[in-house]
Amino acid sequence: MNRNAVDLWVGLFVVAGIAALTMLALRVGNLSAANTTDTYKVTAKFGNIGGLNVKAPVTMAGVRIGRVSRIEIDREDYSAVVELAVERRYDNLPQDTSAAILTSGLLGAQYVGLEPGGDETYLKEGDRILITQSAVVLEQLIGQMLFSKAQGDG
Repeated sequence: MNRNAVDLWVGLFVVAGIAALTMLALRVGNLSAANTTDTYKVTAKFGNIGGLNVKAPVTMAGVRIGRVSRIEIDREDYSAVVELAVERRYDNLPQDTSAAILTSGLLGAQYVGLEPGGDETYLKEGDRILITQSAVVLEQLIGQMLFSKAQGDG
């Protein structure tokens, strides 16, 4: 093999490696175009969302059924309004479904967990989940524990 052929093969190998690393980075960052599925959007209001981010998973029974698509503040009551993009194949969520902000592991990432209710009518595009549970903020729990400990000793 001559020098030009070896250079060509090395170049192709490097380009393929860069393409593979780019695809991996997009997949890990949830930025891939392959992740787009047909969804419907519902919202939920929370008093505190902790460290919840856009693109965080929405799960039910531990299975990812969607993603957080938008987070904003309600200008009237200053609560957080979280928009959830739920995959269309899960279009049978009862109207009285509840949503909670949960943490994976002790200090892991936060996500929205849905718990289905028993209503016979289903959530549809633009509906609001009324039963919500805000994030548990570890710093607040520690502060409350220290405060109650100080009150008990004094």
